[in-house]
Amino acid sequence: MSLNLITLLAALIVSWLVFTALINLLKTTLKTAVSIAAIVLVLQLAFGIGPQQLWQQLIELPQTVLQQVIGKK
Repeated sequence: MSLNLITLLAALIVSWLVFTALINLLKTTLKTAVSIAAIVLVLQLAFGIGPQQLWQQLIELPQTVLQQVIGKK
């Protein structure tokens, strides 16, 4: 086999692996986004908690956890 053919095959294999990894990453990202959207929708419809309130709680979460850890010492 010529060196050019081996290089071409190696490039095709690497390209296929990168493409497959990117497709898997895209699928995982979409599943996560749909899950987050579903959770936010359920919180809004069932409990009246809006996205802004949820975002505010997420921002305050590290401080709340730190206070709980320090308070228990």
